[in-house]
Amino acid sequence: MQATATTLDNAQDTVPVNSRNKVVVASLIGTAIEFFDFYIYATAAVIVFPHIFFPQGDPAAATLQSLATFAIAFIARPIGSAVFGHFGDRVGRKATLVASLLTMGISTRGYRPAARL
Repeated sequence: MQATATTLDNAQDTVPVNSRNKVVVASLIGTAIEFFDFYIYATAAVIVFPHIFFPQGDPAAATLQSLATFAIAFIARPIGSAVFGHFGDRVGRKATLVASLLTMGISTRGYRPAARL
């Protein structure tokens, strides 16, 4: 009876350090952009949204209504991340990112009221 020794290829088992750093940097950039976007949305909810989306009526009520849209967005973020995270794992991150961006773009463009330009 003879025994043969075989070695495993270590290159397949280990994750390169560069890819880990790349993931960390990409996550940092994505999170920074997301928080900046949410900050801009919060600022617009106070300054711009009451005049564009709720022009009739009391200005204080219009501001409260625009802040309510901000609150809905604040609540919907974790739900959306769970749903799109699931689809990102199942379908693929690139297709899910495209679907997410299309959903945001279509819903933003579709709700814009007829304003005087």
